[in-house]
Amino acid sequence: MSDEEKLFVQDKEVVVPGEVLAEGLSFLPGSGTYRLNDKIIANRLGLLTMEGKVMKTVPMAGRYLPKRNDVVIGKVIDILMSGWRLEINSPYSAVLPLKDASFSYIEKGDDLTRFFELDDYMVCKITNVTSQNLVDVSCKGPGLQKLKGGRIIEVNTHKVPRIIGKRGSMVSMIKNATGCKVTVGQNGIVWISGEPEMEVLVVNTLKYIEERSHIQGLTEMVKEYLEKATGKTVEVPDADSLPEDAPEEGREFQEDADRPPRRDFHGGGPRSGGFRSGPRGGGFRSGPRGGPRGRPPRRDSRRFGE
Repeated sequence: MSDEEKLFVQDKEVVVPGEVLAEGLSFLPGSGTYRLNDKIIANRLGLLTMEGKVMKTVPMAGRYLPKRNDVVIGKVIDILMSGWRLEINSPYSAVLPLKDASFSYIEKGDDLTRFFELDDYMVCKITNVTSQNLVDVSCKGPGLQKLKGGRIIEVNTHKVPRIIGKRGSMVSMIKNATGCKVTVGQNGIVWISGEPEMEVLVVNTLKYIEERSHIQGLTEMVKEYLEKATGKTVEVPDADSLPEDAPEEGREFQEDADRPPRRDFHGGGPRSGGFRSGPRGGGFRSGPRGGPRGRPPRRDSRRFGE
């Protein structure tokens, strides 16, 4: 580092608003920081993260704000004519439309509680967030499903990246050590399923991570904590050896966003309107456009759920 470049804080340190983080034009401001002349300054209380020369701060507290492509865990709080309304641990609720609820065919006027009932939890993906904060989600995709059994807990939304770890290394270590299934939503809701005593251990481990998320060397600390609790050797996954599409920094599932949407047998393209019952499709249309009138929906030969 040259004399003109100065770094005043280290990665994973807690910084406060107004604190000078670095000097030099080679450093770049990211989320939670700004540039003033040749200085990078923090504009909120948070945990500093450095990605090369880019400096960001992760908030220490606050509610979850929905973002497109986030994978979250939601709870059904209302059943609508056109789908389900979900609580997603946010100031804004989300809607799961019929066309995005299942690969199975849904008849017009069907009993929607056959698919999701009140107070059911599900893993879903945010597909759209409007400027008015109307949130749409989908339950069709890898790892997206209704959750059965287990227990639900809430963690600090901004600690989720530390809980999951690089490419899912931290949460993978917890799963391997306890034998539990663990799904971490980016909205701070976590589902745990396994032996009761191991579920309790996972809950305590997550609290342990939350309290120490700002400390360097956290992975080794969690490893020692799990070894002491289980009495067996715990392997630390090598993040670099994990698959390229493994979870990365708070993203429990990853999909190729550039892949064009697949048409299911509801006729469900990105702008189509879900199902239309009857021989001429003259019934309910849940989407904004519904599709051409008077034409029966095309049935794709690649069916799921039949």
